[in-house]
Amino acid sequence: MTGSVKSSVAEQVKMARKQAGMTQETLADIVGTKKSNISRLESGRYNPSFEFLGRIAQGLGKELEVRIR
Repeated sequence: MTGSVKSSVAEQVKMARKQAGMTQETLADIVGTKKSNISRLESGRYNPSFEFLGRIAQGLGKELEVRIR
């Protein structure tokens, strides 16, 4: 993932998590991962798989949408 894609995904996940009223720890528990992975994802330091992003979206009650512009 390029830096701009990572930062865009990071910001979207962080915003959706906060809108859902969840902590990083709560989302991590729902997704079945460590809080540190959520933190790294939200800071753009984690290169997630599509499967992991799908689990994040599902945990947030969102759909994963990929757009190529």
